[in-house]
Amino acid sequence: MDAIEHLLTRGVDKIYPSRETLEKVLRSGKKITLYQGFDPTGPNLHIGHAVALRKLRQFQNLGHHVIFLIGDFTGMVGDPSGKYSERKQLTREQVLENAKTYKEQASKILRFDGENPVEIKYNSEWLAKMSAIELLQLSHHLTAAQVMERDMFQKRMAQGQDVFMNEFLYPFMQGYDSVAMNVDLEIGGSDQMFNMLMGRKLMRNILHKEKFVMTVPLLTDAQGIKIGKTEDNVIGIADPPNDFFGKVMALGDDAIVPCFTLLTDTPLEEIEEMKAKMKAGENPMVFKKKLAFELTKQFNDEKAAETARKEFETRFQQ
Repeated sequence: MDAIEHLLTRGVDKIYPSRETLEKVLRSGKKITLYQGFDPTGPNLHIGHAVALRKLRQFQNLGHHVIFLIGDFTGMVGDPSGKYSERKQLTREQVLENAKTYKEQASKILRFDGENPVEIKYNSEWLAKMSAIELLQLSHHLTAAQVMERDMFQKRMAQGQDVFMNEFLYPFMQGYDSVAMNVDLEIGGSDQMFNMLMGRKLMRNILHKEKFVMTVPLLTDAQGIKIGKTEDNVIGIADPPNDFFGKVMALGDDAIVPCFTLLTDTPLEEIEEMKAKMKAGENPMVFKKKLAFELTKQFNDEKAAETARKEFETRFQQ
């Protein structure tokens, strides 16, 4: 598997309009501009974020221009993704405080200096300057029916719950980020697919340009619940190594294979062997400890990972 095939397959859920179309562009030698947006609704970037951050790093390593977009404006509006009740609104001071160490945390995976550094942008740069008439004129490029297709809006209305106008306009605002930055590709979790496809429509309607969308799988715990700030089960990539190691060890056994697949470079053949051994009755603790070590090393260093492993064995196993 070469670098481009690896980029487009491992840890990828869907690619719009198609993997083949994006692969053709990448193999042509063209360097593209891509981004992922992060609404600072909490202070921690977690291992769920790391799935897409690792994908951004792969693009960066191939010489493409990566933008790390902080949604300081959309973070105040509130993304309704995955929410079946209204999300609590935040002040500008709160979102900026939450985002204060995002660069430092993301630098555990991305390069912000040296050759081909990742660029940081804030979407208040264009959204905060948009007048009411501009918002109304630009929102003409999406229909109410397209936004109301969203499954969570349908479920809320079926249950007699409200859909608020800020939530209704959120997909437009997130989608407009793509237009403002004139990107070629957006990456995000599969739960962001609706918002990213709205951006694809806006790019086509406003700039007459096709934007690629790549979704990555969500990282879930043993009960199939997303690991993230919404569900309050965060394993932060900047957590102290001992705490981080212990939190990984607390995951359910059925999180071992997805975490190895999405968060490490362990060969797929080796992961399949682990899966077969666990199915045959080998103790999952062995493989989970290996996972905790690999991830702690990735976000810190080998010495910190070794210390965390010894601490865990002393405190919990012995």
